[in-house]
Amino acid sequence: MGLTLVRHADALVCMDDARREIADGAMAWRDGVIVAVGTSAELAPLVDDADEVIDAKGCVVTPGLVNTHHHLYQTLTRALPGAINVSLFGWLRRLYPIWAQYRPEDVFAATQLGLAELALSGCTMSSDHHYLFPDGVTLDDSIHAAAQVGLRFHATRGSMSVGKSKGGLPPDSVVEEEPAILADTIRVIDRFHDPRDGAMLRVAVAPCSPFSVSTDLMRDAALLARDKGVMLHTHLAEDADDLAFSLERFGCRPGEYAEGLGWTGPDVWHAHCVQLDPAEIDLFARTGTGVAHCPCSNCRLGSGIAPLRAMMDAGVPLGLGVDGSASNDSGHLLNEARQAMLLQRVTHGADRFDPREALYLATRGGAQVLGRSDVGSLEVGKRADFVIWDMADIFSTGAWDKVAGLVLSPPTGARDVFVEGRAVVRGGDLAQVRRDDVLRAANRSLDRLKTFA
Repeated sequence: MGLTLVRHADALVCMDDARREIADGAMAWRDGVIVAVGTSAELAPLVDDADEVIDAKGCVVTPGLVNTHHHLYQTLTRALPGAINVSLFGWLRRLYPIWAQYRPEDVFAATQLGLAELALSGCTMSSDHHYLFPDGVTLDDSIHAAAQVGLRFHATRGSMSVGKSKGGLPPDSVVEEEPAILADTIRVIDRFHDPRDGAMLRVAVAPCSPFSVSTDLMRDAALLARDKGVMLHTHLAEDADDLAFSLERFGCRPGEYAEGLGWTGPDVWHAHCVQLDPAEIDLFARTGTGVAHCPCSNCRLGSGIAPLRAMMDAGVPLGLGVDGSASNDSGHLLNEARQAMLLQRVTHGADRFDPREALYLATRGGAQVLGRSDVGSLEVGKRADFVIWDMADIFSTGAWDKVAGLVLSPPTGARDVFVEGRAVVRGGDLAQVRRDDVLRAANRSLDRLKTFA
């Protein structure tokens, strides 16, 4: 791959330690790695050697957005009647019977659709928490879909083992036997996980939640992940029902439960954490345990407002997640950044959460949560994952501070998105997969799934 240069950005937002924002900014990359960052004048000598020069006048360039929590299979069950005006547990009970009807082609279609949506809105790396495996479905189905779209992908091998008959929430038809769960987790790690810098695919271990797996599986999953050198992920303290379940079933708060089973540390990130108390926040900060904050989903399900300001001030590693598309019902990370900022302002005041803090969570913060030091900022030696945002369009024109405007008046989508230096979106359209093909596959699966509604 030859030298490529982007220049004349109104602002190049580096998200480095100095938080530089370079006016008339430029950046060059080769073979997927950034080789120069500076002003357009400083990088002008590289123009003659470049295979392509991209003009970013009127645009802001940022690191790629990072999605730290999703359930991509849910993209085919948005706005489902009966699941629209209920909280978490009732929402799950409505959706489990439909999800139980999925086939491999449905998971592929839903994953491709959800990742296409993320790419078009500026995401360059996404995790996916997949925990239902009916009718021949495997994690391979979502992994193959991600390769088509071109995003970096952190696939997590989720699981549910405690069905309704054993006091759990999911129906027995969608749970698995624990030895089979562990065996397949080993299989997908050995086959797919890439620990190297620049990896396009990594795998993590991710029992669904404390109310859908046994204590033994939580403990065994942590031991397995550390033996394999991969990360751990689950839902934790999502809402009041989740907290009440933990107190009744385990006799302790969710953070205490996690700590006792080895589920804290820099190789762990938990989704939601709406109900963490000050002691649990301190625990996560001391141990470097990450949190995927999903504000739109938390609002949609009435789960509450996560103590984001307190977690940030304490030093908890934090990123943003769109959560599953059945509980959001969208996959637009700039909207998550905006919602995160607004909720903290409602709680703490207009001066207590800056748009640039929200943008940090959406980029470098998310990369840190997923254990990636090779992406998340625009610096020499980092991978060339970045987004060009057109701030001269209808939705953003009038923003005097264009960096703040990304969060306060966000564009509807990205102009260009690059991952590992390769275009995933150009001119506002998908570059590695056809939009019509994505929609055709999604609608084919939808037609079949609607017969089970």
